[in-house]
Amino acid sequence: QEHYGGLNGLTIAWIGDGNNVLHSIMTSAAKLGMHLHIATPKGFEPDLRITQIAEQHSKEYGTKILLTTDPLEAADGANVLVTDTWISMGQEEEKKERLKAFEGYQITMQTTKSAASNWSFLHCLPRKPEEVDDEVFYSPQSLVFQEAENRKWTF
Repeated sequence: QEHYGGLNGLTIAWIGDGNNVLHSIMTSAAKLGMHLHIATPKGFEPDLRITQIAEQHSKEYGTKILLTTDPLEAADGANVLVTDTWISMGQEEEKKERLKAFEGYQITMQTTKSAASNWSFLHCLPRKPEEVDDEVFYSPQSLVFQEAENRKWTF
């Protein structure tokens, strides 16, 4: 909201694991008037109950939701590209399997080519290079440090 002046009508693209951070976005995006594109590998989709809630919110608030396994499809027309860790605490023993499953999900400048011209990037940190490359992470479009600073004021 701080960056765009408002959220209504924006498209947020989540590219990565169907985890708790995605679940939070799914339960709030439509209420904020945001369309949501989600790309996860097969077997790493968001919780079905959360998906059903998000779909209901989308209908209720007149937004669109897309679930796909194709990161480029999710990025298409997106204003905000978001990812998070692919290996959460307690999943360390799954690292090799997860890294293989998430091949092709790294957010790169190639990913951003189909995004909206005013795209920005978010990541709740800490970030691993396999999730997003340095070119995107340190680009002028990256808002990760402002995002982290804003969390300071929520406690």
